[in-house]
Amino acid sequence: MANHAATKKDVRQSAKRNERNRYYGKTTRNAIRDIRALEDNKAASEKLPEVSSMIDKLARRGTIHKNKAANLKRKLALKVNALKK
Repeated sequence: MANHAATKKDVRQSAKRNERNRYYGKTTRNAIRDIRALEDNKAASEKLPEVSSMIDKLARRGTIHKNKAANLKRKLALKVNALKK
């Protein structure tokens, strides 16, 4: 690492962003896991918009790719719709 103030600052910022991205990613993964475990259609339907919003935020931040976000949301919607039957 270069011994410049700007480089040191960049390393600090990068570490902070990495920690924040890991937190949001893990929180979203836990929410996805929880909604997949639900067997009640009403509860899953209520939770789906909240989890979809979390996934969209990850894609907007660049933590995950936008196509991955779309695939995750699609799979969750299919799972929730399958509970209706």
